[in-house]
Amino acid sequence: MRKIILIILAVVIIAGAAVGAKLIIDSKTAPKPKAVKEVKIVTTDTIQNSTIPIVIPANGNLQAKRRVELYAEVTGVFRSTGKLFRTGQEYRAGETLISIDNTEFYSQVRSSRSTLNNQITAIMPDLRLDYPESYPQWQAYLDKWNMNTYTPALPEPLSDKEKYFVTGRNIYTTYYNLKNLENRLGKYRITAPFSGVLTDALVTEGTLVRNGQQLGEFIQPGSYEMQVSISAEFADLLQIGEEVSLKNISGTKTYQGTVTRVNAKVDQSSQTITVVIEVNDAELKEGMYLTANLDAQQIENAVELDRSLLQNGNGIFVIEEGKLVLKKVSPVYYSDKTVVLKGLENGTVIVSQSISGAYEGMLVKTEEQAAGNKKAENTTEEKAS
Repeated sequence: MRKIILIILAVVIIAGAAVGAKLIIDSKTAPKPKAVKEVKIVTTDTIQNSTIPIVIPANGNLQAKRRVELYAEVTGVFRSTGKLFRTGQEYRAGETLISIDNTEFYSQVRSSRSTLNNQITAIMPDLRLDYPESYPQWQAYLDKWNMNTYTPALPEPLSDKEKYFVTGRNIYTTYYNLKNLENRLGKYRITAPFSGVLTDALVTEGTLVRNGQQLGEFIQPGSYEMQVSISAEFADLLQIGEEVSLKNISGTKTYQGTVTRVNAKVDQSSQTITVVIEVNDAELKEGMYLTANLDAQQIENAVELDRSLLQNGNGIFVIEEGKLVLKKVSPVYYSDKTVVLKGLENGTVIVSQSISGAYEGMLVKTEEQAAGNKKAENTTEEKAS
């Protein structure tokens, strides 16, 4: 009997120990926290559609509208003209830019003039007898003859017989050979076609100049053109005569230009067209780098946003009932940093700064709402204290 009691007592003790251990373990287990949904605080903006001007940025270097590359068409020694042939030298219209020694060639021209004079003199007796009506005009031609000036045109024959007679004496052949020499004589002197400045000088006085050699470059300052390349999709939006705002590289000065030409050909590799802008200003210089803003068109009922806000090329996150909703939009024009798009109604609240890991349905709170909640919490704490 005693043995049975001991066994029952041992079982009770062991069972009590097990229950006690279970209670101790349960008392040390922390209660599982309640899951709290995170609400992201975002920066927002309210859409207000308006008319957005599409401005196409472009850039390029200025080139003088009137420029002449100077080349020699004859051979000879470059002579001084009274002004040093140097870069930056100014010349008036008609003033001699380059003079090449023509002494030898000029003697050849004078010899040809003498030959023509002798041939005409030799036919004068025959003209007096056979063509008395033409004799006075040929005599007047000889009376005005000057060996040092350009040969004037020959008298017009009054009949076919006279024409054949003069032709048979080689008068016309000699005359046209002489005129060819006189035209070449004029190439020994190059004059300024307009008032301007020498921007490049490749020879100096005393240099032997050869036929075909480049001598320099002459431009008219104050009037320039700038070629810019723009996307071909805007070709039909630009019009000749349209005004363009130009700025220097530092952006400190602004100039007004005008679109004067639009190339009809599209560059196949870049799909761009060339637009020529004319600008007139005494401060400008050849080769200056300018930036241009071309007004292409006006897009109505649109909004311009940062490109980083565009999702998948055609979506914008808007806020509806505290959640992100991906709204479909229609992009119209892209610039380097912004996009012009349509499809958002006035008053729509959008996320104005990109959110890392954003997804549709994400819980969000505007900065204004977060500030309001914070203020309410502070007020509650003050009342409690």
